[in-house]
Amino acid sequence: MSTFSNPVGESGAGADAYVANLLKLVGDRDPLEVLEELPQALRELTAGLDDAALRKPEKPGKWSVIEVVQHLADGEMITGYRLRMILTHDEPEIQAYDQDLWARELRYNEAGLDEALEAIRVLRAANLRLARGQEARLDRFGMHSERGKESARRMIRMLAGHDLVHRRQIQRIRLGMGQG
Repeated sequence: MSTFSNPVGESGAGADAYVANLLKLVGDRDPLEVLEELPQALRELTAGLDDAALRKPEKPGKWSVIEVVQHLADGEMITGYRLRMILTHDEPEIQAYDQDLWARELRYNEAGLDEALEAIRVLRAANLRLARGQEARLDRFGMHSERGKESARRMIRMLAGHDLVHRRQIQRIRLGMGQG
């Protein structure tokens, strides 16, 4: 299993290792600055890819570039909801979801690149504005169904690591197609 694999239902040591690897990837960087980079980074990473290249999976059973981008768009929506729940409710339940099921059933492979990038841009700006405006409340927490107690601050750091993982994934997919 990859150090950045996040299979549904994997709690305990697997989830702990996943979180630790995300946090390690961010290191000492300001997570909000990392989060600010995503919209432009994705524009650069997808520049010059035609539709066939966008939709070509890295290998059988793996995602394509467009699936990664749509995952990031939906992930931004999920993060925004979770962040708002934590900031407004006392210890809310934070439900996990099966990202591979979403990708398959919501047909990420059919997503439009411009629409997904625009969703990321708009949702990320709103979520960053919220995080910056609620700094004093970022230590509030919810109870994640797989990972347990999770503060808004930790969730933001994890999201920054998640961004970096998927930026690397897109670079790796491009390299595999000879478009590095």
